Amino acid sequence: MLDLAFVRANLAQVKERLALRSEVAAAALDGFDALDRERRAAIAQSEALQAERNRASAEVAAMRQKGEDASERMDRIRQMKGEMERCAEQASAAEQRMQALLQQVPNLPAEDVPVGATADDNVEVRRSGAPRAFDFAPKPHWELGEALGILDFERAAKISGARFAVYWDLGARLERALANFMLDMHTGKHGYREVLPPVLVNEASLFGTGQLPKFAEDLFRCEGSDHWLIPTAEVPVTNLFRDEILDQKQLPISLTAYTPCFRAEAGSHGKDVRGLIRQHQFQKVELVKFTLPEDSAAEHEALTGHAEAILQALGLPYRVMALCTGDMGFSAAKTYDLEVWLPGQNTFREISSCSNFESFQARRANIRYRPAASKKPEFVHTLNGSGLAIGRTWLAILENYQQADGSIQIPEQLQPYMGGETVIRR
Repeated sequence: MLDLAFVRANLAQVKERLALRSEVAAAALDGFDALDRERRAAIAQSEALQAERNRASAEVAAMRQKGEDASERMDRIRQMKGEMERCAEQASAAEQRMQALLQQVPNLPAEDVPVGATADDNVEVRRSGAPRAFDFAPKPHWELGEALGILDFERAAKISGARFAVYWDLGARLERALANFMLDMHTGKHGYREVLPPVLVNEASLFGTGQLPKFAEDLFRCEGSDHWLIPTAEVPVTNLFRDEILDQKQLPISLTAYTPCFRAEAGSHGKDVRGLIRQHQFQKVELVKFTLPEDSAAEHEALTGHAEAILQALGLPYRVMALCTGDMGFSAAKTYDLEVWLPGQNTFREISSCSNFESFQARRANIRYRPAASKKPEFVHTLNGSGLAIGRTWLAILENYQQADGSIQIPEQLQPYMGGETVIRR
């Protein structure tokens, strides 16, 4: 959430920055100025009443010393007390409405984010790895997986419905191998601390990371309770330190978690209906950082590099895209998307999104640190990224490592996690 005092003092500039996202984002602050004027007017009236009350109290004291009747003045003082209470209520109500309005306002894009309206305006930063040259027509992962008997959409639909998958045999083991490989690399090489959080969270947690109240339709809720299924481990891991004050010496804190993730995929009907790209349930390894404000830009680059290292180790070609202002998520100040090459679909597809949220989430979740040179706590900066989405890595391996006979060569880095298996065959 944006800082109320900052928005109040810089409303025109804030709306200008939000307009780089979209006119809708800028319009989210419509009414803020009127509420602020209402609040200021109530405060000014309260202050005027307080001054009048002080004068009246002094007059009452003087009249009593002279033995004069001060009852009329006393009545006015009591009346002013009620009027001041009403002014305070009006100012508080306006402040609360301003805070509620800010809950719907996205983060301001960082200064170096490319300006644009849609994904077409995203900017390629770099590429790694060359797409493999096939001497046969490569197939998409859904054909490969079903032909090998390791991927089953029909039975998944029977037990759960559309946008679910069942993995069999070495397909299931490959999913597990990927999770273990990623966690081992992030903890052993990149210095992250592993955590296994709950996958059911409360509304306060989803508010803290920015999913609620605006994106409730994208989530699954347990009816009759304050339990929601997480869309990503970002939610429980970020909220581990909600309402806490961290010591500056603790920062940066780097955490990694493997969890299932659940998304309603509202509004995506007819989009990515084939295969594993857009599922209601999928598994993911998440990277989360809590940093000092002055370090968050560098930590963002480092986190993105840690996600890239998984793709590099697996030999998967990819590109890094800097998202434009109009394509970034609600809470992000800056985002890099990693897009893996899928030869069976002849396209790049997102496999990780790495974002710097600056103080936006920390303000919503009240996560602060105490600077060494100051007694006043300040908000940390939070960052996260997929390191990586397991299902999309799984399908990328199938498409990039497929052989002419339909078998799948297992990347060398994963073979120790696959019990020494080197190939997936029917």
